[in-house]
Amino acid sequence: MPILAIPYPEIDPEIFSIDIGGFQFALRWYALAYIAGLLIGWRICVRLMRAPGLWPGNRAPMTPAQPEELLTWMVLGVIIGGRLGFVLFYNPVYFMAHPAEILMLWQGGMSFHGGFIGVIAGVILFCRVKELPILQVADAVALAAPVGLFFGRLANFINGELWGRTTSVSWGMVFPNAGPLPRHPSQLYEATLEGILLFCVLMALALGRHWLKRPGAITGMFFIGYGLARTFVENFREGNAEFMSPGNPAGHIIRFGAGPEAGGLTMGQVLSIPMILIGALFMIYAFSRPEPAAPRRAGKPRA
Repeated sequence: MPILAIPYPEIDPEIFSIDIGGFQFALRWYALAYIAGLLIGWRICVRLMRAPGLWPGNRAPMTPAQPEELLTWMVLGVIIGGRLGFVLFYNPVYFMAHPAEILMLWQGGMSFHGGFIGVIAGVILFCRVKELPILQVADAVALAAPVGLFFGRLANFINGELWGRTTSVSWGMVFPNAGPLPRHPSQLYEATLEGILLFCVLMALALGRHWLKRPGAITGMFFIGYGLARTFVENFREGNAEFMSPGNPAGHIIRFGAGPEAGGLTMGQVLSIPMILIGALFMIYAFSRPEPAAPRRAGKPRA
């Protein structure tokens, strides 16, 4: 092990496993992380619905009971969108030749950007069915989303997957199955930027600056914040194996020059560009419209 490398804390991905009638059941940290993210996000949405003063016209977009139903739609969106995004964005040729493997979720392979699109579709459909204001519901989801991102990236770290590029920094780690050289713990970078920092920024804007009263503003900031954080961390994250080669070790899909040292953009960065632009459009829309006034209280007219 290189002298400057920090030993990787090898945590068993399985918390425990039991055998029930010949069927092996295992609880993994990965599953627990997603469950924790979804449950905490759900509770955040419930608390937001119980604070009508934060919303336009002092009226919350959902009842405190409706976020639980919305959660079901979002989970389906994450699973379907995440898998289809991985198939279409990262390895379409392979899955066209092996279509049966598209349904084999247990073999791994999910795309954040695909799952994000799936969540958007789930939120829109839910709001259409329940006749709820889409932008306000989206703002509530955007406030809770960094929590799920934080736990998801921690799960990536525990699993020893999605590691960073090789490095000589003193906090580099030697990951299992990633070779003998130390690498950036890019999963922790993402957990910090996409999870902790983005959550703090959004909560400060929602509670301190009252941005929830401008439908779409929080959603726009989430798009921008995530896009910028992901674009930055991609500079330290190992490229996708589908795009890597001896002449393209960073896995750039858009290259600025030729040879192993050429710069470029990874798939994660390319997919983040439209997120940033869409976020900017949300912000322009939110702040170009007058802030809704609070409803007047009924009372006797003044003399």
